[in-house]
Amino acid sequence: MSALPVRTRDAEGTRTVAQALAAVLKPGDLLVLDGPLGAGKTTFTQGLGAGLGVRGPVASPTFVIERVHPNLGAGPDLVHVDAYRLGGGGDIDDLDLEADLDRAVTVVEWGRDRVEHLVDSYLMVELERPDHVDDPHDPDEPRTLRLTPHGPRWDEPAIIRLEAALATVTGPDGIALAAESTESTGVADSTEENR
Repeated sequence: MSALPVRTRDAEGTRTVAQALAAVLKPGDLLVLDGPLGAGKTTFTQGLGAGLGVRGPVASPTFVIERVHPNLGAGPDLVHVDAYRLGGGGDIDDLDLEADLDRAVTVVEWGRDRVEHLVDSYLMVELERPDHVDDPHDPDEPRTLRLTPHGPRWDEPAIIRLEAALATVTGPDGIALAAESTESTGVADSTEENR
């Protein structure tokens, strides 16, 4: 499967994309986030947490490595892992992520080549920032998100649902609309209905 690209103008657009994505996720799903420092991995996870309806706030778990955010309703919990400071596969295995995988949506920042062996299906989310930005610490720079499904969980119907969820928050130019734009155009997040 080739990547599904989505562009955002700012941090709110990144959150909006992730919130829409939450509508198609289910317990057992693993998202592997990849991108340079400041690319928006935690921002993306914040939107995902909002879409799933979990207890927040969702913040980077860099120093605690793993945080579990219980769902406030009937949906799956969110397990948020930051693998930046971890070494090889042994360190990941020590976290015992498998204990939570079946009942939660698990997001692993810096997870590329570290966690894919844990499951037979996962969604790779690559976040890219422009080569040149005016302020490298400004979260409101544009981003490109590339979502690449891997494995049998992401069969053709699941990919169609994924594309449809992304279409609810992107304009004809392929750029994600801000949350207020989706509300004013009647394109609203339908996470609660689709859980």
